[in-house]
Amino acid sequence: MHLVPTEDEVVAVLRDSGALRDGHFAYPSGLHSNEYLQLPLAMRYYQHARTLSVALSRLLRAHPEIRAMIPELSIVAPATGGLPVAFGVCEALRAHQVYWAEKHQDGRGLRFRQFLAPAPGEKVVLVDDILRSGTKLGEMQKLLESRGAEVVAMAVVIYQPTPETLDFGPLPLYYLAKLEASYYTDAQACELCHRGVPLERVWI
Repeated sequence: MHLVPTEDEVVAVLRDSGALRDGHFAYPSGLHSNEYLQLPLAMRYYQHARTLSVALSRLLRAHPEIRAMIPELSIVAPATGGLPVAFGVCEALRAHQVYWAEKHQDGRGLRFRQFLAPAPGEKVVLVDDILRSGTKLGEMQKLLESRGAEVVAMAVVIYQPTPETLDFGPLPLYYLAKLEASYYTDAQACELCHRGVPLERVWI
């Protein structure tokens, strides 16, 4: 495997670990798709977690401006699901710190843990396992910026855009592989439904 794995090598890791599946899946949003990706199934294996996190860190380090920020750079995940990647990237980069946000107990928005907040002017790379709709990453970006932090880049292991994926404008996006799944707005529009392919409902 290359120091920065090729897209084919990354997809092979996902398939071998059961993280990437083909079939007919219905997401909670109502979208139907021919692929389902659950990256934690790959990240549960130390070697895969290390390979993917280190490769992502190399993409970031190749950017001169980000490389210059590393001693004071914060790696921030929008939810606990992205923490294995965030910690792996932070360790490989030797960045300053890792932290994350959590939902309020009543389900309202994201918040930082008590006594934990970004400093004004703090440089942040947003890290997650997958960029699909981008909703969590977008909410995290707004929260950080509302506290005075500067989000300088976004890094994810897999970029799997949907028709609903947010546009993050000029913010640099780094990823190891882009998956082009087929998406259908609902059962009526779904070719897989029309062909009678068995449907599996997924949680996320």
